[in-house]
This record gives sequence, structure tokens and C-alpha cells, in this order.
Amino acid sequence: MKLSDLATGSDWTVWIVFVIFAVLSIILLSGHGSWFISGYNTASKEEKEKYNEKKLCRTMGIGMSIIAILLLTKGLFENILPAFFVYIASGIILVDVVVIIILGNTLCRK
Repeated sequence: MKLSDLATGSDWTVWIVFVIFAVLSIILLSGHGSWFISGYNTASKEEKEKYNEKKLCRTMGIGMSIIAILLLTKGLFENILPAFFVYIASGIILVDVVVIIILGNTLCRK
């Protein structure tokens, strides 16, 4: 069974979500866009001073890039990929989110 056999909606939704993740990844990888990071954008000035903003943005950008690449893979190779790719991609995204949280709270502190 192929991944395209499971698809019930239109393909354009995958592409829209991919574009959103790709644009956000580029903004964050450039070291800007800290206002997109939940928790950091509402933190007090004293709390923000505990973090390296550029490192935090880049860490979040790399994590979002991984998700964008998975969406791109799904969109491009939907007719080729087996159906269990959904489980593989979900596992990768779960691990990615956990790593982002850990790195954001350890590596990105000053």
C-alpha cells in the first residue's frame, strides 16, 4: 500500500503547510523571528537575558527545517512512499520536538 492510497484530502494542504514551515525556518535560521517562539516572546526582559537569542532562533529553525523536509518528502514522493512512512515521519517529528525542547533549555542558555 502506498502513501497516496491513504490520502483523502487534497494535496495543496501539504504544500501550504510546507511553505509555512519553510518560511518560518528561513526566518529563524537567519537569527531573527524570536517573536515566533512561544514562551520566549512573552518572557520578561530578565528571563530573556538568560538565553542566547541567536542560538535559540537557529535551534528552532533547524528543528522546523526537519519538519519542512519531511513534508516536502511526503508531497514529492507520495506515490512512491509506503504507507508506514506516516509512522516514521511521526516518530521523527516527535524526537525532533523533544530535542528542540532539550537544546532550547540547555544549549541556548548563556
